[in-house]
Amino acid sequence: MLYCMIFFFSFLFFSFICFALSMMFLSKNLLVFLELGVLDILGISAEGVLYLDWKTFLFMSFVLFVSSMILNYSSEYMISDKTLKRFIFLMIMFVCSMMMLILNLNLVSILIGWDGLGLVSYALVIYYQNVKSNSAGMLTALSNRIGDAAIILAISFSVNFSSFNFIFYLSWTQFNENVEDLMKMVLVLIILAAMTKSAQLPFSSWLPAAMAAPTPVSSLVHSSTLVTAGVYFLIRVSEALSFVMMEFLLIISLLTMFMAGLAANFEYDLKKIIALSTLSQLGLMMTILSLGESNLAFMHLLIHALFKALLFMCAGAIIHNFGDNQDIRYMGGLSVNLPLTSACMNISNFALCGLPFLSGFYSKDLIAEVLSMQNLSILVYFIFYFSIGLTVAYSVRLSYYVFWSEVKSLPLSSFSDNNNWGMTKSMLGLVVLVIFMGGIFSWVFLEVSYFIILPVFMKLLTLFFIILGLILGIELVQMEFFYKNLYLSMKKISLFLVGMWNMPIISTIGVNKYALYMGKMYFSVLDQGWFEYYGKSGIFNLMKTLLLNIQFIFSTNHLKMFFTLFVIYLSFWLSILLFM
Repeated sequence: MLYCMIFFFSFLFFSFICFALSMMFLSKNLLVFLELGVLDILGISAEGVLYLDWKTFLFMSFVLFVSSMILNYSSEYMISDKTLKRFIFLMIMFVCSMMMLILNLNLVSILIGWDGLGLVSYALVIYYQNVKSNSAGMLTALSNRIGDAAIILAISFSVNFSSFNFIFYLSWTQFNENVEDLMKMVLVLIILAAMTKSAQLPFSSWLPAAMAAPTPVSSLVHSSTLVTAGVYFLIRVSEALSFVMMEFLLIISLLTMFMAGLAANFEYDLKKIIALSTLSQLGLMMTILSLGESNLAFMHLLIHALFKALLFMCAGAIIHNFGDNQDIRYMGGLSVNLPLTSACMNISNFALCGLPFLSGFYSKDLIAEVLSMQNLSILVYFIFYFSIGLTVAYSVRLSYYVFWSEVKSLPLSSFSDNNNWGMTKSMLGLVVLVIFMGGIFSWVFLEVSYFIILPVFMKLLTLFFIILGLILGIELVQMEFFYKNLYLSMKKISLFLVGMWNMPIISTIGVNKYALYMGKMYFSVLDQGWFEYYGKSGIFNLMKTLLLNIQFIFSTNHLKMFFTLFVIYLSFWLSILLFM
């Protein structure tokens, strides 16, 4: 409890300082580049680099603020945990790794924070030490190791440019058409690393699996740290990406957004629905980033960090009241018993849907209008707007099951906001920003206002799909008999959709099935078979038989052996004397 309070106030204090510094850097248009030479061998220099601008300080302030609220939340949520101190220090290491990633634009320094995020996230996901969390932790770690390997390869290719500070090459790659193949390879590897960390297809399966971690970890991982690291990295290098790379990112992000929206509408696990909504929003950020609007992607990244952290906190409070039950089918009528939690969760849900004048509206509506002004395929428009409708559908479905439906809990259950007042205070600290921060961003951080020219039909298209998603969500929860029969009649299609297009199977069983089978065959046939027969056991049996025979011969034929050895001895020396 003491450590929670110490780090809560420390992070909150530094968050306000970073926010003030970001305002100062933005108003004065400042940029500070600090470089400390560490090593210089054969023209290859390794430096410690700090890149400070308004984006750096603003992102740091949001990470620190969200982390402080989550630490305060953890002081009550994890109060019965015997190893609370270890949990808090793991969370601090996680935040420090994120700080290392934000402050650096040097590939070697980024690797330290990048690898730190992967290792500490593994330790946090397996925190409960059961079969489910161990499997999820291994999937998370191995998926992120692909990104780590991509960063290491990018560092090895960067040796040819005599510096690992890729910030120096961004403007050169932007205005030079004859970019070297090695620089293209570095950018491709950076995209691969960002895709693994931000769980884009086909690396999406680890994100819902990471729900095996404690709820405070989910709140931190899915709001402002692990999953946003890849998007932030791409925002920093976006000006160097070629048209083909942008097209590839657009296709992948749209498919990720569409897949996550469909899967969330079939899911019944409370935390997994919110995790799939994170995946959908990451696809939205990548989509607008691939259209060249990095500032807009950064704005939505920060706003998403607020309402997604609040969503997980509310989910944790509900799970806490239900005695660790996460199935939304057993919930209902909680708007009466948990009014503060209900208000906070519905506000964050409305912000996720883009309800006007909440924070999510200012970024999502602008993203939709900027995309509408692009010259894109009709299929791109359909997938994007349909995914926005799916977001509203699963949000309405979630709120209905948890808050607006009839009570399904046991008669002796006691639900009250007083049961988790410490958690509620952290939620109330975030809900104010969820309401007002979007408007503040649109007034302060957009240096030049977007000039949107659209016909009335395109202008109302977002509203139309939001209403369509609302109707779809209401229909899904009202027509229970028809919905369940439809689900059973199309069981394979339903399992395909809820299983994230079989991505977990492809990335787990599809990859390791044959490797595990070969390992089993090697162990049984070779290691315990032929190698055992001709190796350790065979040599031992041969030596044992040989020594027993020699012992028998020497122990039962003393005189014969003596004469035999004497003859051999004499023959040896006589042959030496004759041939000399």
